[in-house]
Amino acid sequence: MSLRYLTAGETHGPQLTAIIEGLPSNLTLDFEELNFQLQRRQKGHGRGRRMQIEKDTAQIAGGVRHGRTTGAPVAVVVANNDWKHWTSVMNIEPIEGSDEEKRRVHRPRPGHADLNGGLKYDLKDLRNVLERSSARETAARVAVGAVARQLLAEFGIKVAGQVIRIGEIQAPPNQLPIDELIERTEQSSVRVVDKETEEKMTAYIDQIKAEGDSIGGIVECIIEGVPVGLGSHVQWDRKLDARIAQAVVSINAFKGCEIGIGFEAAQLRGSQVHDEILYNEERGYHRATNRLGGFEGGMTNGEQIVVRGVMKPIPTLYKPLRSVDIDTKEPFTAQVERSDSCAVPAASVVMEHVVAWEVARAFLEKFGGDSIEEIRANLNHYLEQVGRY
Repeated sequence: MSLRYLTAGETHGPQLTAIIEGLPSNLTLDFEELNFQLQRRQKGHGRGRRMQIEKDTAQIAGGVRHGRTTGAPVAVVVANNDWKHWTSVMNIEPIEGSDEEKRRVHRPRPGHADLNGGLKYDLKDLRNVLERSSARETAARVAVGAVARQLLAEFGIKVAGQVIRIGEIQAPPNQLPIDELIERTEQSSVRVVDKETEEKMTAYIDQIKAEGDSIGGIVECIIEGVPVGLGSHVQWDRKLDARIAQAVVSINAFKGCEIGIGFEAAQLRGSQVHDEILYNEERGYHRATNRLGGFEGGMTNGEQIVVRGVMKPIPTLYKPLRSVDIDTKEPFTAQVERSDSCAVPAASVVMEHVVAWEVARAFLEKFGGDSIEEIRANLNHYLEQVGRY
């Protein structure tokens, strides 16, 4: 069975819920680690007031017994602490009252799903759109990805992330070992390893906020220890790099994805792009460089997976843009619900988890079994086969 999940819930509803199907039995889950990953998503210089309200923790409501998965679907719940202020407005039962009492939204915000969703679903209260389209849903996706991350860790696969750029400020490249990268970015409020860059980025974010504006950036995810051969060249929808790209662009406010050197390849010659193949007894087949980000033909080649995502500035501004009231068709300047001036560091964490999910899904497709023990036996057999090649 393929690994899959669904999420449900609204930004001001009682909770976010995720159902994960296809996990093997006997995977030991570290609940502290799961909640640590959720808390990482809430950090970062430039975050708004919502992060002072929510202290995200995940509750497992099914599929786990005595700390281990049973093979049944795993249900994960992340409560919304802000729900207590919205119990009437977001109640599932019909309520009486004015538009103001219902907090009806009839003024769509540029850059959000408000107007498109209202037109598509014929909704005259745009709150019905914004509540679900909110980036709050990424808390559920991080919880799901954190479970996938623990599955990968069971087989020695590590996941890291870092911020590459915020607006005009670019972080210098680094070639740090993955464990050191994880440690140093975790100590940074903007998830960079260079202290001077951190100071420049935080000052820049403060400047943008003072001007009533927002700023985006570029984040990078690195996954190490992935065996060769995840994904496949035989059909377009089995190419793992393509699936990862789709997952990255599905994150709220993400507008682009690149693998390895990505768009830089357009200005280089072929001899400067492709990774030469080497062989020795210790490593077997490997690449002299990793410009292609761990992929060839839609399949992993054994090198680090390197993925970058581009996040646009958050569209909810304190310097509002023009829009049109859906009731009166008159122009207005867009209202503010709540906003971060910069969510790029938090988005780095989200991207780690959506990429980890896709890698875990491909991993189980390749080595799948109903238990961790069966998967391990399948992996070991495959690695022996590769070693003899």
